[in-house]
Amino acid sequence: MPRVPPFEGTLAPYARVLWRIIEGQYRSSTIRIVDTFAEHDLLEAMLEDSKPPVPEECRHLDYQFWSPFRYGCYPKDSRFRRKGRTPGVWYGSEAPLTALCEMIWGTLRFFGASTATPLPRKAIEYSAVAADIKVPLMLDLTEAPWRGAGDWMAPLDYSDCLMLADNLRAAGGEAIRYASVRHPDHAPNVAVLTCRGFADPHPVALQTWHVQYAQTLVRASCETDHARYSFAVKETKLYFD
Repeated sequence: MPRVPPFEGTLAPYARVLWRIIEGQYRSSTIRIVDTFAEHDLLEAMLEDSKPPVPEECRHLDYQFWSPFRYGCYPKDSRFRRKGRTPGVWYGSEAPLTALCEMIWGTLRFFGASTATPLPRKAIEYSAVAADIKVPLMLDLTEAPWRGAGDWMAPLDYSDCLMLADNLRAAGGEAIRYASVRHPDHAPNVAVLTCRGFADPHPVALQTWHVQYAQTLVRASCETDHARYSFAVKETKLYFD
């Protein structure tokens, strides 16, 4: 861990709508393997009973918000969340496009890890979900004195970020604002460290996106506002094509 400034005097309130991308078919993922709605409801209840309980402080939230905090044991590190038994983190972006870039990169990495698995041939539908976030103590890594104080933008080595998150939690911090590594222009992301950060328990806005994957070029279009983007894929980030 590099020598970094003290938290005192550098934590500030933060209030903004943040976006996260989820699969568009999440509502009916099990309906395809049953014959009736009653069977669907029973299967969903059985699946729910097999999972860890939702943390008490998160139970008032929509499941799209509490899901990252539920499991308490994770197979690998993310940028501000350690693997193993460790507190969860909800990752959001200040713009839907930034969240989309993060999701696309993660999806391509997933398929890249299984060379025998082909990319989807058809466009995939996703939902961009907006959360109203308000926290009293946010750390902004994009501004002085924290900008450049650690390797916050390392493409795959999260060591500095993980140590920072551990120390910030101990100091009572609830969110970290940082530059996206995957977005072509490094637009802002925010890691929300606690369910207390959700000012509204339900999504405050939704968008529908369609993504067509290929090895070197990814095309994305927003059904909601008709925006269209093409990305060239190069190693650890995306580039506008």
